[in-house]
Amino acid sequence: MARAKLTTKTLAQRIDLEYFKHPHPFRRLRFILSVTLPVLALLWLGWYALARNDRIYSGGRMSASHAVLTARCSACHVAQAGVFSAKASDQGCDSCHDAPLHHANQIFTPTCAACHAEHRGHPRLAVTADVSCTQCHANLHTTGAATHFTADITRFVGGHPEFAALRPGSVDPGTIKLNHEIHLKHNLRGPNGPVQLDCDDCHRTAKPESRWRFGSNTTQVEPVVQVAVPPSMDPGRAYMSPVTYAKHCAACHGLQFDARFQEGVPHDTPEVIHAFLLQKFQQYIPNHPAELRVTAANRNLPQQPIPPAVRVLTEQQWVTLRVAESEELLWRKSCAQCHTVKFAASTPLPTVAKSNITQRWFQHALFNHDTHKLLKCVECHSGALTSQETADVLLPGIATCEKCHRGGRQAAESRCFECHTYHDWKQEKSVKGRFLLSASLRNN
Repeated sequence: MARAKLTTKTLAQRIDLEYFKHPHPFRRLRFILSVTLPVLALLWLGWYALARNDRIYSGGRMSASHAVLTARCSACHVAQAGVFSAKASDQGCDSCHDAPLHHANQIFTPTCAACHAEHRGHPRLAVTADVSCTQCHANLHTTGAATHFTADITRFVGGHPEFAALRPGSVDPGTIKLNHEIHLKHNLRGPNGPVQLDCDDCHRTAKPESRWRFGSNTTQVEPVVQVAVPPSMDPGRAYMSPVTYAKHCAACHGLQFDARFQEGVPHDTPEVIHAFLLQKFQQYIPNHPAELRVTAANRNLPQQPIPPAVRVLTEQQWVTLRVAESEELLWRKSCAQCHTVKFAASTPLPTVAKSNITQRWFQHALFNHDTHKLLKCVECHSGALTSQETADVLLPGIATCEKCHRGGRQAAESRCFECHTYHDWKQEKSVKGRFLLSASLRNN
């Protein structure tokens, strides 16, 4: 029997147009989920609302320093009238960090969150983008008088001026007459024979403090209770300790004043040295009365009268003579070898110019010697090998820094925050704590 030909109309008659009205497991499941999930979501939100936990509104992971506040949005997002989602305000930041301004004459003050962006994971908040700095320093303007800082800094490599201490006309303000080239010579005469000085024989960070090869190590100081901290947290490792006579110079540059005494005068002011000499000779002469008989010196010019061959001095006359001879040796030779000594007719004692040794060259930037300790000193301070003048500034130039700090994955950090800080921490204000651990950790 021949099969009837199927037409479109015939096929359409087979379709059940009421199929969606018949029960089906899939449609039943879809209905249940459509009702259950919103109800669960509302219950979940209600639970967090009753528990006063704001974590569900967080825009992302908090930084490590603020992680304990993850469930307390109100700590940073201060509530504002009529606003449901308030941005983090400076008021919230200042309640814990009353950070001072950058400069009093700045014309623009960014918000805290503009530079320190939260909810981006665990990086340090101090790691700010260069644009936070260059938004002002690329075209710097201030209120009042014109700034003396460079006004067009855009980046470190290729957009930063030479360090101010190395610009034309800059000199070392120190007055100590020091020749680095001579002190770094081979077979230099030392206290016990030829020596070879190294940079760290004079220049070391304050910690760790160790014995000096060519300085006095006999100075007694009161023991100080110190807590061991990692090098990165120890400010004593960042900058070089001050160069002092006792630690760095005493062994080679003695201050002997008379063959009668082995010790030298103290490295102090002329007034202290004068009092020291008086005391030493006054204590000496009563035990050596024979030295009061002084033999006259030979006559140098025929017209001079012939002095008596021997004359007897009083103790006071002898002390005055010996003190004057010792001071002449000290002022004109020993002290003048390193210091600028000035004499005036109106005063019996000379004046010694202040040393003016610069302890920190970069007043507006940070530097840490400890993080650079793997490098040889002359890698950065190459000028010390040939420097003969005190006025020579022996700092490394910006080109030296750019060899490592140039950006990229295989280079050291070169963004602004590496060397500069925004806040003037000398003006920091005290903050009174306002949080309770029980409340902060309740929902964590």
